[in-house]
Amino acid sequence: MQDNNRQKMEEPVRLFKNSILERLTLLSFNVFLSVWLPLLVLSLAYGAWKSASVMAFVLYAGMGFLIWFPTEYLLHRFLFHLQARYAPVQSLVYLLHGNHHEQPNHPLRNLMPLSVTLPLAAVIWAGCAFFIGEGHGGSLAAGFFCGYVFYDVIHYSCHQFPMRGPLLRRLKIHHINHHYRDHDTNYGITSICIDRACHTLFVMQEKKS
Repeated sequence: MQDNNRQKMEEPVRLFKNSILERLTLLSFNVFLSVWLPLLVLSLAYGAWKSASVMAFVLYAGMGFLIWFPTEYLLHRFLFHLQARYAPVQSLVYLLHGNHHEQPNHPLRNLMPLSVTLPLAAVIWAGCAFFIGEGHGGSLAAGFFCGYVFYDVIHYSCHQFPMRGPLLRRLKIHHINHHYRDHDTNYGITSICIDRACHTLFVMQEKKS
């Protein structure tokens, strides 16, 4: 606990010499919410307005939300924990995620920076709208964004809040085990069932007498 509190108070691990670039890698919880909550409302409202019916909106937004969970798992397992031989790729992985494992409880590094997520969100929304229309595509993207925000709130909470209650406590323990017991397990922050299905669920080994 003392080590966790020390991490929260110390300076974040520096990623860039340039102060502007460095600032773009940091994000507070309040700024995250102030940007993403209005974006969710706008994207959901636009998807609903452009949809042919309420049922179509609910269907596509629900699909987008569900698609997030395997996406989260795959990104965390195969990109954020990519074992690469080449130094430039290693540096990229460190920028994306390795720094978080080095300093897991710093509050300014528990959320994906807006400099990454907002351009990606624009590309995802435009791609969905282009391929399946502004109604269906916009609803699908809005649901996907809801899944992302849910994930990042849970991830931040795992590191910064007590998370009381059976389900929330289970999610916290699941993720903390990933950091402090085995980095090669528990890739799903919000999707424990996917870890179980993919055989990457951390299992405590019983001590032999």
